[in-house]
Amino acid sequence: MPTHEWSEMAEPGVKTNIPNLGVVVSVRGSVVDVRFDANLPPIHSVLHADEGRIIVEVLAQRDPQHVRAIALTPTQGLARGMTVTDTGGPLKAPVGKGILSRMFDVFGNAIDRQPAPTDVQWRSVHRAPPALAKRSTQSEVFETGIKVIDVLLPLERGGKAGLFGGAGVGKTVLLTEMIHNMVGHQEGVSIFCGIGERCREGEELYREMKAAGVLPDMVMIFGQMNEPPGSRFRVGHAALTMAEYFRDDEHRDVLLLIDNIFRFIQAGSEVSGLMGQMPSRLGYQPTMGTELSGLEERIANTETGAITSIQAVYVPADDFTDPAAVHTFSHLSASIVLSRKRASEGLYPAIDPLQSSSKMATPGIVGERHYALAQEIRRTLAQYAQLKDIIAMLGLEQLSPEDRNVVGRARRLERFLTQPFFTTEQFTGMQGKLVSLEDALIGCERILRDEFKDYPESALYMIGKIDEAKAKHPVADTLPEKKTAATHES
Repeated sequence: MPTHEWSEMAEPGVKTNIPNLGVVVSVRGSVVDVRFDANLPPIHSVLHADEGRIIVEVLAQRDPQHVRAIALTPTQGLARGMTVTDTGGPLKAPVGKGILSRMFDVFGNAIDRQPAPTDVQWRSVHRAPPALAKRSTQSEVFETGIKVIDVLLPLERGGKAGLFGGAGVGKTVLLTEMIHNMVGHQEGVSIFCGIGERCREGEELYREMKAAGVLPDMVMIFGQMNEPPGSRFRVGHAALTMAEYFRDDEHRDVLLLIDNIFRFIQAGSEVSGLMGQMPSRLGYQPTMGTELSGLEERIANTETGAITSIQAVYVPADDFTDPAAVHTFSHLSASIVLSRKRASEGLYPAIDPLQSSSKMATPGIVGERHYALAQEIRRTLAQYAQLKDIIAMLGLEQLSPEDRNVVGRARRLERFLTQPFFTTEQFTGMQGKLVSLEDALIGCERILRDEFKDYPESALYMIGKIDEAKAKHPVADTLPEKKTAATHES
């Protein structure tokens, strides 16, 4: 990363080549105190020690001569009395066409074992959100090709969607599928930001994206789990700087995937604790709302392009009242809640349609037909949820014929809203399916009209379009006795 080492000497405003040097006063884990006799570096300045091997960022000016900084690299080998050089600027991220198909760390170093990109500019990771006057006020639906999301929880182009769920319910798989669908079928750029993720996940994602052929329109940036909290705290800002370049300079739509926003909050909590701030409720930092807003408000839809963000949010102990989940909810236009119970039943994607919500699901945006159909599906699934206790105690036979019809419709809808993913083909052996919104709506309408009443529920499980059910079980068409029974019931 280029540095601009200079100091203002004698005449104010005149940049000279004399570096602004300081001395390490104390080192406490990731917290480093540095004394500067000449010029005190401003907040967010990056300082180098041990010939650039150790990088720290100024977070507080303690008095006219001392700054307190947080380490962005491990501090092994840093000692009191060591010389520190002020780079004269904040942390910078590379931007430009040269970063496409590459993988970076928080400092902009390539970590994919290839030479560093050449045709790039370096921009500060600390940038203001777009002004309100420049934001687009038009609401557009962002199609994902995933039935349950497009029908019940439509995403907003230039909006923010959250995938909420505990460990192991499929957040990362759903994110990966959205990358595949976005890059493969829409002319956009995808940026994957891994905050505090496992290196295994990063390596697997890189390999899968390369195999799927979507790497040329994708950038990956990682702040891994084993890196210091300062590094994990800044990687989200670096990813947003890259996304803003493609939106503002290249005028392209960007899909920004963040996995995991909870790790960003967690890193901020660690930094806050190290800096000696008093924690607030449940041990989180008192500045959590401000820090999260500083990141989220930069994700916006402008006249030149849109950054659509889909963020995985780990929910500690599946507790949705945790402050990390509550603060994140307020920024989102769609909240997709993943259910462990549905995952255990094999209903993938394991999205709970009754807990999830979207601000786009209104008649004015999606249209009357789509809105009415989504409401009918929700009503059917809610009735089924209420009847589950009765079924568990007394059995399905004790329900009225009308209630039995509701249960049948709901169970077929649940199975129709499952979908084989491209990114899981190697595990399931099933070919991935991309389903248009119109096909998904037609399928749901036909199930609600009881067209598939005579088909076994398994015929609708893990299919794309509704017609695939007939191909799966063509024998159902030739069962006159079933049709007669259905006619008597109705």
